[in-house]
Amino acid sequence: MRKFLFILISVLLLGITAYFAFVYYVPFSEGYRSGELIKFSRKGVLAKTWEGEISQGISGAQIFEFSVEDGQDKVIEKLKDFQGKYVKVTYKERYSTFFWLGDTKYFIIDVTPEPSPHFGN
Repeated sequence: MRKFLFILISVLLLGITAYFAFVYYVPFSEGYRSGELIKFSRKGVLAKTWEGEISQGISGAQIFEFSVEDGQDKVIEKLKDFQGKYVKVTYKERYSTFFWLGDTKYFIIDVTPEPSPHFGN
């Protein structure tokens, strides 16, 4: 009976570990989005996460919501500096997320300023 219980607990722990590793390390997709950075804030009650929004249209009808991991200090500082400007972001999409990482499945890994196609710069 002990051997069966040990094997069952080991398999469960291995399965849970494999699930967390898969969700965290295996991206569903990677890509780029551009638009005006209209919101970037740190929010949460138990776990503070960085969340933001990019408007991809003139009227703000198409909003791209994203998260940034805490370890991405350079990206966080760039996003703070580019608030209200037109930016191009590189992101990775995960299959799922955990509450301590962010509210969305889209995680920004790089950001660069872009000239706005709507207004002459």
